[in-house]
Amino acid sequence: MKEKKSKRFKEINTLIKDITEAVTIEQAVETLKKLPPVKFDETIEMSLKLGVDPKKADQQVRGTVSLPHGTGKTLSVVVLAKGEKEKEAKDAGADFFGSEEIIEKIKGGWTSFDALIATPDMMREVGKLGKILGPRGLMPTPKAGTVTTDIAKAVKEIKAGKVEFKVDKNCQLNNIVGKVSFAKEKLVENINKLMEAIIKAKPSSAKGIYIKSMFLATTMGPGIKIDVQSL
Repeated sequence: MKEKKSKRFKEINTLIKDITEAVTIEQAVETLKKLPPVKFDETIEMSLKLGVDPKKADQQVRGTVSLPHGTGKTLSVVVLAKGEKEKEAKDAGADFFGSEEIIEKIKGGWTSFDALIATPDMMREVGKLGKILGPRGLMPTPKAGTVTTDIAKAVKEIKAGKVEFKVDKNCQLNNIVGKVSFAKEKLVENINKLMEAIIKAKPSSAKGIYIKSMFLATTMGPGIKIDVQSL
């Protein structure tokens, strides 16, 4: 196994040895798609370092955007609702739905899902789960469209490729933008769409350079630096 690994890394080094400076999104995607393959369809992730202070309430960077070609990942969606809204969640394709039983499961440490949607009447109970959901970025919010009475719409949007972005305490923002198997054009469209939303979400109080650095990387590959001036 060690021999195979070293061979792959030698091939990677050969491909990226000439990349000594930051490149455009298109060039980075082309390079990532040329990397020697592994036994699964790798995810491509975008990582940004932002010029904001997340400790300040007016410098939070958070929002949602629907990627035109989705992420390529089958997302697991949980809905907290009662009565007719629970049935609406089931009909819309939610993976898990319910009220008290789901809440108790999360209290026990269950977070094996990608998104949590809740109706407004469930938020008092959801608030008690903040210490579990918050650190994992799973807390539903009205701004993200995950606290809503239109359960069907919220479930379908997330399943279709709606993603949430949020800067962390280290001023970093990481998001999946697709799979290596995606066509180059589709990956570039997804990245540009996400970048438009992040730039639009720039806090008015943030001064200086907003996007300090940007990298694209595959699950098992190297990070390639993007020329932020080319965006």
